[in-house]
Amino acid sequence: MAELENPNEMPKLIAFLSSLLKRLAESNDINQQLIQQKISVFQGLTRPNISIQNYLERIFKYANCSPSCFIVAYVYLDRFTQKQPYLPINSFNVHRLLITSVMVAAKFMDDMYYNNAYYAKVGGITTIEMNFLELDFLFGLGFHLNVTPNTFQAYCVHLQSEMMLMQPLNFTDSSLSLGKSLNTNLCFNEDESSHQKQQKLAV
Repeated sequence: MAELENPNEMPKLIAFLSSLLKRLAESNDINQQLIQQKISVFQGLTRPNISIQNYLERIFKYANCSPSCFIVAYVYLDRFTQKQPYLPINSFNVHRLLITSVMVAAKFMDDMYYNNAYYAKVGGITTIEMNFLELDFLFGLGFHLNVTPNTFQAYCVHLQSEMMLMQPLNFTDSSLSLGKSLNTNLCFNEDESSHQKQQKLAV
């Protein structure tokens, strides 16, 4: 959808994604003791001082990747949390997941992009850690990086509709992954031949 790919729409998109991820992370924080979680390189020892929205704004300002990368990064986050149900997004891993997903999306989508060392500086981590995060993220995705035009458009349509509503989301089971933890779901079936099968993406 051209609207979300317009740089002028990015502040609204960043604000919405930040709000979504903040509520998801906080909900999973409350329930983290009720579910079994894997030890992950994404998990920090403490919560970062920077807010999710300020962090996303920083990435947008300095990464210079195309607006489409943020949509694709969101697709990757959705896929990752569906494939890794024991790694729910929370306040201790959301920042590392964000910088990694945007970097991977930029490498896949854009003809020109910064190297890992630059993204590490933007994200406030070391280059070695950035390298580990990228590798773990790719394996977590099963190297499933391709996003077809149909899938991209479907995510954009859903994001646009949610952004227009901007209604608080009700959690039904916040201990689950991004693809299953919200009352309003649209978790896409990767069989993209039918939009009728695409009825569940996490937002």
